[in-house]
Amino acid sequence: MSLIRYEPYTLLNQLQKEFFKSTLSDQFIRESVNEDANDVSISHWRPAVDIKEEKDRYVIHADLPGVEAKDIEITMEDGVLTLKGVRANEKTDSREGYKRVERVRGTFSRSFSLPDTADSAKVEAKSKDGVLEIVLPKLEKSQPRRIMVNS
Repeated sequence: MSLIRYEPYTLLNQLQKEFFKSTLSDQFIRESVNEDANDVSISHWRPAVDIKEEKDRYVIHADLPGVEAKDIEITMEDGVLTLKGVRANEKTDSREGYKRVERVRGTFSRSFSLPDTADSAKVEAKSKDGVLEIVLPKLEKSQPRRIMVNS
């Protein structure tokens, strides 16, 4: 007789996760959580991404180990920022000695809807040590301004 672990809440947890993804209020964050069917169909893998909002800018960090800067394409169209690229395959035909191969090779693509406060004309990107950093400054008009009260 074998012992089988029973987990009664597996389906409920999966339903809760899908519900959470579909009801996120911030579209910028929602785009980074949901998997776009178009991206999945043309991508072999999806890089992990962190999105951070600061006082005067948004910062996106994407983990792209093994991807050279020349193999990364960043485009902006109609308020959507898209990262595309390729992690080249190693030139080895033999897999002798490998017990497991988990590092994915091939193309990747991620798209993000930008908030209205992002200045798409001043986007900057740099890659260092396998991490791509994209900086999206906020528009000047969206910066909070303190108004002095005269007495």
